[in-house]
Amino acid sequence: MKIGIIGATGNAGRAVVAQALARGHDVTAIVRNPGKAAEMLGADLPVLNRDAFDLTTEDLRTFDVVVNAFATAPEQASRHVDLARKLVELTRGNQSPRLVFILGAGSLKTGADHHLFIEDLRQLPSAEAWVSIPENQLRELEYLRSVADVDWVGVSPSAQFEPGEARDVALGIDELLITGDGTSHTTTGTMAVAILDEIEQPAHRRQRFTVGDR
Repeated sequence: MKIGIIGATGNAGRAVVAQALARGHDVTAIVRNPGKAAEMLGADLPVLNRDAFDLTTEDLRTFDVVVNAFATAPEQASRHVDLARKLVELTRGNQSPRLVFILGAGSLKTGADHHLFIEDLRQLPSAEAWVSIPENQLRELEYLRSVADVDWVGVSPSAQFEPGEARDVALGIDELLITGDGTSHTTTGTMAVAILDEIEQPAHRRQRFTVGDR
């Protein structure tokens, strides 16, 4: 498949690039800095030199799937929602590409009362410095759930989302995944495996699922 990856030089994006290449897909990095992409991903990887907010319908038509691994600073966190809206508008009325959004864990439910995990995140020390990111990723999911005429899927990691090699994959839908030792974590490698599995054998249409390390 032809897969375009927005944010290909970020932690999650790099893992998706590596996993997609390992499976023999035709991968293009959608980045603002081609030099950085060549340095981090290899000079042979095709690059679309474009700010994600400058993408056009013609740009996206060249792909079967676009993975949105966009990341931004907390003070610009609302751009997560803005970019989701843009990508949806660009793909409306077209058969491709399928849109894959990497979301946050804050929109998952947890605890006996099934409250949103974002409520726990807001209570953490110094949360005000970064919590706008998971808050806006929650808003991004809420927006996507209103979209019925575009082929999209969202993927949320567990509570701790860190760089690392792929581990055994655990999947869920709306509940925060907890391992047997009481922790909740997802490596970027595990996330990439789950995303490529979903791309190759779609199991979730217009919904979010979650992935964790087993």
